[in-house]
Amino acid sequence: MLKKCLIANRGEIAVRIMRACQELGIRTVAVYSTADRNARHVQLADEAYLIGEAPPQQSYLNSDALLSVAHQAGCDCVHPGYGFLSEREMFAQAVLDAGLVWVGPPPFAIAQMGVKTTARALMQAAGVPVVPGYQDDHATLEMLQAAAQQVGFPLMVKAAGGGGGKGIRIVREVAALRDALEGARNEAQKAFNDPRLFLERYIERGHHIEVQVLADAHGNTVHLFERECSAQRRHQKIIEETPSPLLTPALREQMGQAAVNAARAVGYVNAGTVEFIATPAGEFFFLEMNTRLQVEHPVTELVTGVDLVKLQFAIAAGEPLPFTQADLRQQGHAIECRVYAEDPRNGFLPAIGTVAHFAPPHMPNVRVDSGIQSGDSITIHYDPMIAKIIAYDSTRAGAIARMVQALRHTVILGTTTNLDFLLALLQSEAFARGEIDTTTIDAQLDTLLPPLPALDDFAILAAALHDLNGQGTASKPAVSTPHDGDPYSPWNATDSFRLGG
Repeated sequence: MLKKCLIANRGEIAVRIMRACQELGIRTVAVYSTADRNARHVQLADEAYLIGEAPPQQSYLNSDALLSVAHQAGCDCVHPGYGFLSEREMFAQAVLDAGLVWVGPPPFAIAQMGVKTTARALMQAAGVPVVPGYQDDHATLEMLQAAAQQVGFPLMVKAAGGGGGKGIRIVREVAALRDALEGARNEAQKAFNDPRLFLERYIERGHHIEVQVLADAHGNTVHLFERECSAQRRHQKIIEETPSPLLTPALREQMGQAAVNAARAVGYVNAGTVEFIATPAGEFFFLEMNTRLQVEHPVTELVTGVDLVKLQFAIAAGEPLPFTQADLRQQGHAIECRVYAEDPRNGFLPAIGTVAHFAPPHMPNVRVDSGIQSGDSITIHYDPMIAKIIAYDSTRAGAIARMVQALRHTVILGTTTNLDFLLALLQSEAFARGEIDTTTIDAQLDTLLPPLPALDDFAILAAALHDLNGQGTASKPAVSTPHDGDPYSPWNATDSFRLGG
């Protein structure tokens, strides 16, 4: 049994991992930068250690500092969460070399799937459908230009070592190709220190569908169905849901099996996600594999009753999966909204500043994952996500209605957020009909931006009370335990998990 875990991350995902550790009886060790001294994940951990200054390169990306803390605190395992070092095979290997358990996939699997061109070649060999395209690790811009004629337009220029929407350009005509190649190459070099590019046919009106997989070290691999992630802006996800309104039972089975085949082809162990692009006509193609826990994993947990994080620890400890594919079912519908401190009317730029007051919704079948408290600051150094709000209901229409009410009962003062934008998107006809594809938001952004609300008496009173009570500095609420009505708790959404713990 694992006894003490270093959580090599911050924010809501660190808090989420701690919840699982508490239920498993695993002690938790947090790390923090100087900007996160009073952060919620620091307060919830059994122990916490300062590892550096606010810039990630000096703290959360400092693998030597992280391993030093792991040894100092007497940890026997490391969970990387998502982002930061979670998909760095060198860090995973360093953890293993240090005699610690890595709560994630094998380093060789991370390495193979981390380079999109390598992943495409592996998937083709395994019989997993891939988007038609062109790849050559030694391709020059001139070679890519020539190959584009064979791929056809529209096409996508993509960074070989990319992710997070960076290093991507959509090209619809030859005249725009050269600038797109140069722009993507420069962005890829800056973001990933890897200028390699490849080309893919651009799928018009595509749906971004990803499949959750779990694999143990005993040869068992299953999928936990799909998540629809098509509600995106500039290739960044905003709303995720499951089941997908696009998939038929037959297509769901085909994609699930393709995801399992993909995981087996790379010798995958632990939790991962295989991402596909699907057409309205029912075709689907492999995009990439994320070798970590996904931001949107809660929707899968709510419809399957499986605690993915607890199972990550069980698999890392050498245990077999407690179920087979035949045991798994989708029950009901779940939707996740990412609430950001950002300004949708200003290009969704982060809204840097202090969250003067944050009151998440506390409603039946609504889960809130957050690492933010009243008084916390949104800085330039980290992602400006305030919370993930997840709603569950027996039907999709019910889940949408519940999410709308949850967002309306979310109070965030002191910073601009995307709450109104999320509400407008959820209540749009396209979303209600399940017709959101990966281009919808960018194409219809003007109609999805609601008018600025009038400043009413309640808002004026709230601001005045805030200034009078604390002179502009909100006090932080006491941290409660996972079982005493904490509105942040991931476990207030359903009575219990049905499988996996």
